[in-house]
Order: sequence, then structure tokens, then C-alpha cells
Amino acid sequence: MTLPLMPQATAVWLIENTALSFQQVGDFCGLHVLEVQGIADEEAAYSIKAKNPITSGELTAINIKAVSYTHLRAHETREDRVCRGLVEKK
Repeated sequence: MTLPLMPQATAVWLIENTALSFQQVGDFCGLHVLEVQGIADEEAAYSIKAKNPITSGELTAINIKAVSYTHLRAHETREDRVCRGLVEKK
């Protein structure tokens, strides 16, 4: 997989607009997870304008939703599953 042309700007956008984990953002952008955390905490890349990887053709919304959903389901607790079951039955 090729890295995005502007990895920090792409990371800013992914952090602000998706439910991806820091590790997932870092893997896609070629950044260390601590650098991604610094971007999220506005300690690094605070003056960098976000770059949408969907409009540049580097990702699709379907890719992001699939990864986000899989990540969230993989880390859910028993209580999350019970609550989701109650919501889905209504």
C-alpha cells in the first residue's frame, strides 16, 4: 500500500472525521501511533490543514466505514453487545 501524499494532513482529517483508532490512522498514513496521538491532542501538526483522502482518491467512504465498524465490534464488551441487541430488536 502506498502512503498518502500528505500523511500528517490526512491524519488530521481521519482523526477529525472518522472513528478509526490511532493505530489504524498511523498504519494508513505511515506515522507512529504516538505521533497520531500528538496530532489528536493538538500538540503536533496544529497548523496543518486537514486533507480529505476520499476526495483525493486515496480511500473510499466504504473503506473507512468497514474498518471503523470492524474495529468497534472487535473491542466491544459484553454490555455493548447486550445494548446493541436491545436497540436492534426495537
